[in-house]
Amino acid sequence: MFQGIIIFILGLLFGSFANVCIWRIPRKEEIVFTPSHCPKCLKSIKWYDNIPVLSYLLLGRKCRSCKAEISWRYPLVELLSALLFLGVYLKFGADWRLAGYIPFVWAMLVISAIDIEHYIIPDVFSLSGLAMGILLAALATFGVPVDLTVFSRADILSQWPLADSAIGVVLGGGFLWLAAWLGEKVFKQEAMGGGDIKLAAMIGAFLGWKAVLVSFFLAFLTGSVIGILLILLGRAKKNEAPEGIKPKAMVPFGPFLALGGVLALFWGRELLGFYLRLFGL
Repeated sequence: MFQGIIIFILGLLFGSFANVCIWRIPRKEEIVFTPSHCPKCLKSIKWYDNIPVLSYLLLGRKCRSCKAEISWRYPLVELLSALLFLGVYLKFGADWRLAGYIPFVWAMLVISAIDIEHYIIPDVFSLSGLAMGILLAALATFGVPVDLTVFSRADILSQWPLADSAIGVVLGGGFLWLAAWLGEKVFKQEAMGGGDIKLAAMIGAFLGWKAVLVSFFLAFLTGSVIGILLILLGRAKKNEAPEGIKPKAMVPFGPFLALGGVLALFWGRELLGFYLRLFGL
């Protein structure tokens, strides 16, 4: 109980830092040493006005200095971060895997928020996450108890987490690269951004090749449903087009990949089992 509360509070604090990253990284601003400040009036925010979720409510959703409205994204990201941290702890317990799973779900949250707002996935998350996933797999291969693979492996991979991670990188990044290439050749337009490809490779590095396949299925399923709804409702962002040509609706795919990765982490085994039973396999 006590450990769960500590994990939840840590999730709130890292959620606050996630908001810093979401706002500053796309704008190429410094994220560590620059004090928190209001994006409207630029006044520094006191510590008691920077308590996750609580300060948002006590301030009435407005900046103390300029009374500008504070976006609802701030408490939402903080709560989601706390719930993800707690979920990882409750699912996997207090062992070394938390050192990999918690950064993974936190990165998925930040990447999703940035991609939704700016339609970019910064390399600082995807490439560093890919490197971290491979590093942890290498450590697990040589006996350090940080194996992050969600599924049981085939015999050939049972003693080689690094091989599982490497195959996950190739399958993850390779599949989306192929989809992007086919999209350009067949439909004569960009079907997948480079950030999505690197994000898929990162998911494969962390979770292994089976989990990345499950995450793809979930990403394309949820992305198709929600994307169609957003387009029908007119909520999808329009891309730039030459004069006289109707712009096409854009829906970022990164958040769906991230959601697929998180769902594969928590319920990948169960979802794969259900799918196989559904088709009698």
